[in-house]
Amino acid sequence: MLGRVGPGVLELTEVHRFPNRPVRTGSTLHWDILALYRGVLDGLRAAAAATGGRLAGVGIDGWAVDYGLLDSADELLGNPVHYRDERTRGTADKVAAVIPPEELYAATGLQYLPFNTVYQLVAERTGPQLAAAQQLLMIPDLISYWLTGRAGTEITNASTTQLIDPRTRDWSPVVAGPLGIDLSLFPPLRSPGDHAGTLRPEVLAETGLTGPVPVTVVCSHDTASAVVGVPAEDENFAYVATGTWSLAGVELPAPVLSEASRRANFTNELGIDGTVRYLRNIMGLWLLQECLRSWEADGRPRDLAALLDEAESVRPRRSVVDAGDPEFIAPDDMPRRIADACVRSGLPAPRTEAETVRCVLDSLALAHRKAVEDVQRLSGRTVSTVHIVGGGAHNRLLCRLTAEATGLPVVAGPAEAAAFGNVLVQARAAGVVTGGRAELRALLRATQQLRTYEP
Repeated sequence: MLGRVGPGVLELTEVHRFPNRPVRTGSTLHWDILALYRGVLDGLRAAAAATGGRLAGVGIDGWAVDYGLLDSADELLGNPVHYRDERTRGTADKVAAVIPPEELYAATGLQYLPFNTVYQLVAERTGPQLAAAQQLLMIPDLISYWLTGRAGTEITNASTTQLIDPRTRDWSPVVAGPLGIDLSLFPPLRSPGDHAGTLRPEVLAETGLTGPVPVTVVCSHDTASAVVGVPAEDENFAYVATGTWSLAGVELPAPVLSEASRRANFTNELGIDGTVRYLRNIMGLWLLQECLRSWEADGRPRDLAALLDEAESVRPRRSVVDAGDPEFIAPDDMPRRIADACVRSGLPAPRTEAETVRCVLDSLALAHRKAVEDVQRLSGRTVSTVHIVGGGAHNRLLCRLTAEATGLPVVAGPAEAAAFGNVLVQARAAGVVTGGRAELRALLRATQQLRTYEP
């Protein structure tokens, strides 16, 4: 995405899009990280063509929890393992035998997810790659390192490892030590707005950019960038960052580490300017994406827009599932798993593709309602508006159902909130815009088209 920012100006242009296709080798699901890096270089080349070779900066955000391992020669030891891989199956019990869940939560504030980095590292503890590793880089930090030659660990993404104390915003030796995790593998922590380096000469040569091009540390966890891109008018808002996941929560000045919070499976992830993103992970539009992929693989491809139109007329909440059920984490055959979950709960299984789509969206809307209700009870923060950002902002049926379920107005947009948050942090670091989160969000409201759904 190419961003243009100035007084009263905030624009994004998509200059390049490339696939992200995981690869299974043997029994392990990997990210094709070199293909992704190639896509980044192609994108920078497209940006150079659009700007006459000149960029004021680059910022990188991506998903959380996964990492690459580098050896003593700074070479990648292997393709990073995908968080949906099953290598962490049973690892949570091993960790709990060392650090009880309530103690782990009190130390890190992170909700239980079977693929959190801490579980991945414990699962890999006896493997040859970790034994040979000299450095561990989260995925956006790995891309940044290849572009600049300078390594660091961005704090919002680091907070998803379950190795950060959200009160100190630093590593937690009381977690890493007993689990045998070497924190020296992580390069120094850095914060959004920090200088990450400049594009290496070979990157400039390959992309056609004219140097120097600074790389700025942004909120490298895409959800953290998306929360920067929420166009809220005051602090009494909840956000639902929708995409593969629905991340539903509020922005707070301090973590909530109560036992009630742990039992409700809320997480405390770090955000911009010392904030905490207090939220719950919900399975999200991954459910719908996988259904579409399954139907296409079965020779029954369906147009999403047409399916959503058909789903409008399906009887509401005839079939619903728990959108947080770990049963839905793995890929493949999602329509059958949704149908099986309905039957197990005593509800009729969807009979058509449109009924399956309506089941997914009704289930997500109910999960959004539960998250908004719970977050107010646990945090003490009153919510008067729900902001839906990310790809789900385009899904009018999901936005309407969320407004009806929560009984609150839903403001939809921007769909590219993560990219907006990314470029706003870069622009502020460069002095192009000034102020705190309120000023950044005011620029969003003044420049972006938003849609409101009343309950």
